[in-house]
Amino acid sequence: MTDQSEVYQIDAVGLVCPLPILRFKKRIRDLPSGTEVEFLADDPSGRKDLQALCEITGHQVKWIREENAGVLRYRIRLA
Repeated sequence: MTDQSEVYQIDAVGLVCPLPILRFKKRIRDLPSGTEVEFLADDPSGRKDLQALCEITGHQVKWIREENAGVLRYRIRLA
């Protein structure tokens, strides 16, 4: 049984479009379905881009929280 408290984290703070989404796609490539991922980014277009990617791939955006200095923290469950 997998421990649900384990979350894979991807930090894309400081990267600008399209690099945050490219980093996300590369880092999740070998992760199993159902993995919980926290993705951190501060790119202004990142929110829309990540939501579009999740719609296409079937990943679920569970929540989005704003951190300090404009950083957004996303919790995503991989399809």
